[in-house]
Amino acid sequence: MQMSGRNVNVNSVFYAEGYHPVQAGSIDGTDILPHDNAVYRAFLCSSAGLYDPLGDPKLIGDPYCTLFVGHLSHLTTEQSLRKAFSKYGRVKDLRLVRHIVTGASRGYAFVEYETEREMQRAYKEAHHSFIDDSEVIVDYNRQQLMPGWIPRRLGGGLGGKKESGQLRFGGRERPFRAPLRPIPYDDLERLGIPPPPEGRYMSRYQVPSPPRRKRSSVDREEGIHKRSMERGVNMRKSSPVEKEERSHKRSMDPEDHSFKRTSVETEHHRNRNSVDRAERSHKRTSRNRDDRSHKRHKSHRRERSTSHDRY
Repeated sequence: MQMSGRNVNVNSVFYAEGYHPVQAGSIDGTDILPHDNAVYRAFLCSSAGLYDPLGDPKLIGDPYCTLFVGHLSHLTTEQSLRKAFSKYGRVKDLRLVRHIVTGASRGYAFVEYETEREMQRAYKEAHHSFIDDSEVIVDYNRQQLMPGWIPRRLGGGLGGKKESGQLRFGGRERPFRAPLRPIPYDDLERLGIPPPPEGRYMSRYQVPSPPRRKRSSVDREEGIHKRSMERGVNMRKSSPVEKEERSHKRSMDPEDHSFKRTSVETEHHRNRNSVDRAERSHKRTSRNRDDRSHKRHKSHRRERSTSHDRY
């Protein structure tokens, strides 16, 4: 068995990108045996493929625009929850999870925003905020976006309370600590557990980024086309005076690429300027010569008139 270990900062942490029940039960992500029956049950469900995270009929909306909100007060209603999260963006939909029999709140909810950017803002700013005097936690929709996810009711999940003795690590609230002991790489590989990212640990105060939607080339082209259309609409909405000022600025701006001449045009322009200068110089010379001839003629006539008057 290959063993490796390095001295690391005790405040260094890392976060799970995929879910493995045995790893989630380990404080540093290097355990290779389940330490309680719940972890063992979650491991069996994962190995046998007994849980389908996308099989929940209540799952609706875009997972990349949806937040998980936990530690809610049992007094919190849909109205108060919407009001609290509307300050971060436009709430498209929300679902406060309730008990199927009593209808009481189970203390967690899912909030969907209109855009991914609004979701990102709420993810960063709403964590550890207070709603109805209860400090809530905010996370991305791991059920749909985290590979291998197993929920708490099947022995998985993340977080938990110390009193329960069933803490789960690797999430935003309880990240893995950087290992202070040798890492059993061979055993981790055999179980399919990703090893700790040595040399790439994070600080406890850094906010882990949620998964982002992978944009295809079609999406990028549509985005470019949309921005182009928006610029065209803005141009059409501009007044004639604004259009004239914008056109004048562009014509006077030497950095505007749309008005740069090609090398052939530049050479033609330079030659034309040379011809124009030669013609102006020739005209100026001819004009000066005519002026001097006219002055000499007038002077000669004046002298002849003076000599005639004298005699």
